[in-house]
Amino acid sequence: MSDELNELLNKAISRELQVSIQYMWQHVLAGKLGDLDLKMKLREISIAEMKHAEIIAERLTQLGGTPTTECDPISVGKTVLEIAKNDVEAEDGAIALYPRIIDLARNEGDEITAKIFEKILSEEKEHHAFFSSLLNTR
Repeated sequence: MSDELNELLNKAISRELQVSIQYMWQHVLAGKLGDLDLKMKLREISIAEMKHAEIIAERLTQLGGTPTTECDPISVGKTVLEIAKNDVEAEDGAIALYPRIIDLARNEGDEITAKIFEKILSEEKEHHAFFSSLLNTR
């Protein structure tokens, strides 16, 4: 594994930790806002993001790296519109980063990492579509 791939995998872990916490806190806030459907969806997505962090950390460890415990800055928001804007931005980051990881992993002959990130990227695109739909209804 190259230093660049190691760095990008840790960047992905930081992002996944950030959104798992961000979406969990938004899940709590959505209950206070009275939006139970949003509350449950945010909980579901938060758990998915935690699983992404775990999968990436396990892969990085298998490759000889050390997973970070640092997370990117968390942006919760106070309204459904703020939540949606923050979350679309967060998912945009994943959608920009993960193809770079896929390409680099393939260039290094690491098909396992590439496939892991293809699956995660697909899920991130689903999350992005959900948060985008919130923007369109508010």
